[in-house]
Amino acid sequence: MAKKGKGAERGGKEGGRRSGDRGHYGRLSRERVLATALELVDREGLSALSMRRVGAELGVEAMALYRYAPSKDALLDGLVEALFIELQEYLDDAAAGGPDDAVATAAGSLADGPEWRTELHRIAQATYQVALAHPQVVPLLATRMLAVPLARRPLAVLMDHERVLELLEQAGLDEEKASMAFRAFTSWVLGYIFVELRAMVDNPEESDPAFRLGLHRMPVQELPRLRRTAPALAEHGGPEGLAAGLAALLDRFVTNAA
Repeated sequence: MAKKGKGAERGGKEGGRRSGDRGHYGRLSRERVLATALELVDREGLSALSMRRVGAELGVEAMALYRYAPSKDALLDGLVEALFIELQEYLDDAAAGGPDDAVATAAGSLADGPEWRTELHRIAQATYQVALAHPQVVPLLATRMLAVPLARRPLAVLMDHERVLELLEQAGLDEEKASMAFRAFTSWVLGYIFVELRAMVDNPEESDPAFRLGLHRMPVQELPRLRRTAPALAEHGGPEGLAAGLAALLDRFVTNAA
């Protein structure tokens, strides 16, 4: 439950103090604002996000946030930025011997080969893990990329793009083929994540798979194949499926370049 500041207690309004930029837990910063917004969306979904709600969570009025996120769109872009910052931290931790490397544990021999290839697998797997940790924010990876021009995206996003292009260059691809491979890599990783997180369950209280998926709602004559395949489609492909598809994709581009 969101906390209220002293201003709310005196004036009966939701929010915090009008002066300064200190909340319940000390001085504000862009990092704290974005972290709080991320926690709110993780907990309640994107529909709950507003400057007022984030301010209430921090114990300040919404106006105090405009120094760090001047609009709702800027806050949404900040959530995308937060995901890519977490992605970089995940990669750094794995490189430093922190959490298990998802490529080594899930993809196995599919990641064997040149360093550029292993690194692309690592980026794909790390993106997958971060996205699954924040499924409520994942739609922004599509909507904000559609709305925000390349040069106006957060630096953390652009650095991720740069890192992938550098690895494709190391693979020996020229600029034209690297751009094609970049599009394919991005499409595969994000598309795979979107499919993994798509809504499939119609009634979570049902134990019978057919009723759980709501197959009785699908017309038999018009959708026979979809009805038969739906239970398999509802299963997650997991990190292994992501790695297998990426391996095939990279094989195509590197073979064609050779």
